[in-house]
Amino acid sequence: MKSFIIPADVPPSKKELFIKNMQTLCKNTDHLFLFSCDQKIEHLHDDFDPGDDDMPQEVMDPEHFFKIGSQGRVGALATQLELIARYAPHYPNIPYIAKLNSKTNLIPNEQKEPLSAPLWNVKEAVQLIEQNNIPIIGIGITLYLGSEFEDKMMHFAAKSIFEAHKNGLIAIVWMYPRGKAISDDTDPHLLAGAAGAANALGADIVKIKPPHATKEKSVEQKLQEIVVAAGNTRVICSGGTKVDPSKYLQKLQSFIQNGTVAGTATGRNVFQNSLPEAIAMTQAISAIVYDGASEKEAVAYIK
Repeated sequence: MKSFIIPADVPPSKKELFIKNMQTLCKNTDHLFLFSCDQKIEHLHDDFDPGDDDMPQEVMDPEHFFKIGSQGRVGALATQLELIARYAPHYPNIPYIAKLNSKTNLIPNEQKEPLSAPLWNVKEAVQLIEQNNIPIIGIGITLYLGSEFEDKMMHFAAKSIFEAHKNGLIAIVWMYPRGKAISDDTDPHLLAGAAGAANALGADIVKIKPPHATKEKSVEQKLQEIVVAAGNTRVICSGGTKVDPSKYLQKLQSFIQNGTVAGTATGRNVFQNSLPEAIAMTQAISAIVYDGASEKEAVAYIK
């Protein structure tokens, strides 16, 4: 794992655990596939209505996440701490990233600037690990840079990252520029700054939306700049709304190979499928992320 570092705030007694957790997430590579499943709060029912796009009924059930994570091939399943508490005892073979804050999509920015308030803390995640032997390997925090509440979210992120490292856990920041001050949340210059801010807060991994291309440079070239700005924090891109699987895999492969990102955080492009199709999609994504497969080789899994 060439780009793997152990931050100085990981105490000597927890270094072995931190290394183990990172190796689990990255499968002893420099890349990772985070199965993002925090939408039950973030998007409410918008991503789960079988009346939309002819999705199968099983998509509505939160257990669908865990069935996919258990039978598919993922680095870790990321969702809210208490959803892990409710389902992980029946799915103990999945590595988990516990989201500690969340908000719904009901309140528009025009009504109130976005604030993802703390719902749980690192101590409660550690308690779940120690008392129930649940394999939580890290924590996740959403931060809306540019919101008038960014100071509160940055404070929570900084303290939580320090506490996570103190307990040998990985820290991942969902870094999304958002609010009245933000006119373009895919502006590459802004995203480079956001990635650098995540590094300064101590994040091991930062999740961003992919930037848009400019007249001078492609999306992949802009991703290269963002990766440099993030320093030794790994950059992963969100998967976004569901698209044709072949197109999604082609984009993913290009982002990793040409954009030099460390991987993906994908949810809807996986779980908005039937269980067999979702499992196949995790195998296709993992083939690209962990095995260095081409888009053509990865597509074979879904066909």
